[in-house]
Parts: sequence; C-alpha cells; structure tokens
Amino acid sequence: MKGHNYSSKREAIFKTIASTKSHPSAKWVYEQLKDEIPNLSLGTVYRNIALFKEQGKVISVASVNGEERIDADISDHAHFVCENCGCVYDLFSSELSPLEKELTRNSFEITRKNVVFHGICKNCKLN
Repeated sequence: MKGHNYSSKREAIFKTIASTKSHPSAKWVYEQLKDEIPNLSLGTVYRNIALFKEQGKVISVASVNGEERIDADISDHAHFVCENCGCVYDLFSSELSPLEKELTRNSFEITRKNVVFHGICKNCKLN
C-alpha cells in the first residue's frame, strides 16, 4: 500500500464508517459517498478500509451475505449477527465470560478478542 498521507477521500470514508452504528460494508460506504465524491471508486473504499484495519481504526466484525462488515467502535465488545435480516448489533458487558476467566486463571494473557454470536434477532422473531 502506498503512503499513508492525508486524503480527503480517506477522511470522508472514515467519517462515514464512524458515523453509523450499522456495521457497514464497503459497498454501503461507497453508496453513501458516490454522489458527494463522483471520482470515488469501490476499490478506493476497499483499500482504505484495509488501511484502517491495519492502523487499528476499524475492526472486521463478520461476513454477512458475502460482504465484510466493519466497526469503527474498537472498544471491547461483542456482536450479534442476525442470520435472517443481516443486521449486526453491538453487545456490551463488563463481565468476564467463563472462557476468559479460565484463560486468566491458567496464566494466559488475552491481547484481543472477537466474539460474534449468530442467530435470529428479536425483530425477525416477531415477524
């Protein structure tokens, strides 16, 4: 990847990702910006997302319907992916899971974690 210089496109891409809780895909980001930045390409969006992941500014949550979904909230939290509608939900808890307690008890050091639950969300269950 070329230099990591300032770019107005890069800034717009990151702001778009950070401004939503929807855990967007690259295509969604591109669709949001294509009218505002007519010379933006989907490839540019993908390359910048890869750079943001490398820099630790975003995380990859899961693949939903073949598209990587990302999150600019890099705080310690889990996710739930609905297998019906594809929505991705944030889950926050300060409690350590039994698995984390077991690892800690056995002198393992957890440097990062990615917990993703899959199932049917409450909205889809009601419909």
